Amino acid sequence: MKRLYLIAEGQTEQTFADTLIKPHLALRQVYMQNPVLVANTKKKGRVHRGGGRRYAPMRNDIIRLLKQDKKPDVYFTTMIDLYALYSDFPGLTEAEQMQSDPFKRVKFLEQKFAEDIDDPQFIPYLQLHEYEAYLFSDPTCFEYLGAESAQAVETLQNIASQYETPDLINGGEHTAPSKRIIDVFPDYKKAKTTFGPQLAAKVGLSVIRDRCSHFNEWLSKLESLDATN
Repeated sequence: MKRLYLIAEGQTEQTFADTLIKPHLALRQVYMQNPVLVANTKKKGRVHRGGGRRYAPMRNDIIRLLKQDKKPDVYFTTMIDLYALYSDFPGLTEAEQMQSDPFKRVKFLEQKFAEDIDDPQFIPYLQLHEYEAYLFSDPTCFEYLGAESAQAVETLQNIASQYETPDLINGGEHTAPSKRIIDVFPDYKKAKTTFGPQLAAKVGLSVIRDRCSHFNEWLSKLESLDATN
């Protein structure tokens, strides 16, 4: 049996991890604690969570959590978007040269993240390019938002069909997965923390991991933790 802490970028990821990943891992004897939001600042000894624009507060919080629970059966991981990544993130400048190969770029940044935290029980994960890419694994999930959405669903299906994998839907200011969804489903912007996990549940973990290889690699690592000595 292993225990796992997960630090999520926002409430959408936090709910997704709690409702889909947590019960899935429990079947494999990996028990996730309640996911926590990233730290964005610390004032008067109190950690404020959610959002944020700087890497340092999150880094310091992760290191604090690692020191707080040093038992050999515990691991730590993250769910953070590559899209709009913190400007002070380790290796970000070097990674700009890898824009043409998103998989190489994200793995490079995860490696730099791991080196900076410097703890064998830390498993970094950056989402390619953001959480909403998972929903492009099966855009018919958006039918859940209403019968009148048929044309909008078709638009999203057409976008998905242009890419070998949703991981490659890019991180441009107007072309990131979430921006494309909001273009056809404006209500998603105000209710993403509710709709995001519900839509992912409609897609299902098996479809997401089949279509999003980087997510699958991460989830496979977490599944195998109980076999770790």
